[in-house]
Formats: sequence, structure tokens, C-alpha cells
Amino acid sequence: MDFCPQQPPLFTFGVIADVQYADLDDGFNFTRTRKRYYRSSLQLLKNALKSWSESAVKPDFILQLGDLIDGFNKLHGASQRALDTVLREFGSCPAKVHHVWGNHEFYNFSRSELMRSPLDSSLYADWRPRGVPGEDDIYAYQFSPFPGFTFVVLDAYDVSLLGRQQSNKQYSNAMNLIRLYNKNEDLNCPPGLQCHSRFTMFNGGFSQEQLDWLDSVLSVADEKQEKVTIVSHLPVHPGCTDSVCLAWNHDDLLAMIRSHSCVVCYMAGHAHDGGYCLDKDTGVHHLTVDGVIETHPDSDAYGTVSVYPDRMVLRGNGKIMDRVFLFS
Repeated sequence: MDFCPQQPPLFTFGVIADVQYADLDDGFNFTRTRKRYYRSSLQLLKNALKSWSESAVKPDFILQLGDLIDGFNKLHGASQRALDTVLREFGSCPAKVHHVWGNHEFYNFSRSELMRSPLDSSLYADWRPRGVPGEDDIYAYQFSPFPGFTFVVLDAYDVSLLGRQQSNKQYSNAMNLIRLYNKNEDLNCPPGLQCHSRFTMFNGGFSQEQLDWLDSVLSVADEKQEKVTIVSHLPVHPGCTDSVCLAWNHDDLLAMIRSHSCVVCYMAGHAHDGGYCLDKDTGVHHLTVDGVIETHPDSDAYGTVSVYPDRMVLRGNGKIMDRVFLFS
């Protein structure tokens, strides 16, 4: 990367994804094709936090892009213990932490439990959607770390089988949707058609209520000529991840982004080998951040982003590449 800034950044922030900590020996992913370092992932999180704490320019906030603890904790009755262990490490963090919820959060806790937990960082929100009476709240909000810049946290499991009671209307609606495309007995197994492979139980989608709220947020940002970064657990652009990792209605969200001029970047986790693409039609950068859980203990997987008036500069550590995101 050859960008050498001549001015200090307007602000900086850290990014990290898919720590998936568990006090367990190393294992493998669902298809047993990739190794996972459950216990060592905590040390890699410590490495990131230590680096941010000791940095000459400390980050203004951290984006934790979901799957902070692994679903295996639930099977061992260790969900709360694992979460407490990880959150103790964040106690040393010099900045606010914005937590995104992924599928592994919902393997361990219900939606209502997460809403009452330290993983609900919406206390930092400037604006969030109103809950629909009789239904669980949507975990989405916006915040502005610096004049002219807005960040939006989206709930990629707003439409999902995870985290809800089976008697819940939203659960029934999600089941009806996934069954249109996935006929497998095990809904964690992707459908045979690649164009439908995202319809698995470990993915989810965005409700119309959430999309309507996002539309209103982006419309205000358009009027103010702000620059908006959207963050969520699931990627939405097919160019930055495998099709099996996309949000169910990724095309709806992409269409929403493309209908506004203010969005400059979309950041996600979920796909542990990361990815990047530039939407050439809009100039929006789509970044999928490499997962800590499948990073060798001798390496790292975190980044620090410096924001300037005309670009964002990602300084990666370990598996994460350096990148420059120019604003179009």
C-alpha cells in the first residue's frame, strides 16, 4: 500500500470478526475442511486489544463484527462463562465497542437475552428503529463518530430461525421462507442450487421494517451529504464472499444501498477467509473481515481504519490485508 497521508486522520477505529472463543481444544468447521483454534482465539483478541491500547493514535471505537463466542459453549453449559471471559478482555479496551450479532450469539442466547446483555451496544445509538408491538426489537442503530460520517449497525438475523421461540410469528415466517428453497432435513446443509445456497439456518435476513428504517437513515444522510458505513454480520455482495455466506435477501439490501449516494462502505464478518470487492456501479467498498477463529495462533486477524476526508485506510495485521477505500 503506497498511500502516505500528509495529515492526521479525522478519526480511527478498529475492526475484528468471528473470535468464536471457547475453552476447548482445536476442532474443525462444519464440513471438517478448516481448522478452528477455539482456545487460542482469546489470545489473538488480547493481541488486538493490546495493540489498540498501545497505539500512538488510539481508535475512537471498535467494531466487533459478530460471533464473539462459539456455539459449542452452549453444548457445554458454558455460554455465560465464555462471554464473561471475553468481555473481561474488552474491559481493557481504550474505546467504545460496537457489538454486531452473528449466528453464534444466537446459538448461545435468545434474542431477548441478548437485548439485556452487554452485547447490546445500542446505548451508543443516535437513532434506532422502533420495535413492532408484540414482536422482538430489531437490533439496529446508527451513530456518528465525527461530523459528516455515520455508521449503521444492521441486524442480519432480524428474519431468522435463530434466537426466537418456535411459537413466535417471526419464526414461522422465517421457516416458511427458508423452506421455499431448502428441502434438506438438516437446514444447516445448503440447497443444491448455488443461487439458493444462502438459505441455511446459519444465515438470516433483514425485515421490511428494518429496510424501511435504513431507507430513512440513508435519505437523511443523502440530504446532509454524509458518508455512511454499514456494518453487519452477513455480507451482501456476491463479489466479497462465497454465495453460501450471503444474507437471505442480500439483493434487497444491495438495491437499497444503490438507491442512495451516501454509502461508502459495507463491512461484515461470517466468512472466515475474508473478501473484498468494489461495486463499480456505486463506488461502494464491500469488505468481509477475516475471522479470528480460523487464524493460526502464531498470526493475527484485526485491523485499524484511519478515516480521512476522501478515503479510509485499513492497516491490517496478520491475515488481514492493507487496503485503501477511496470515496467516489
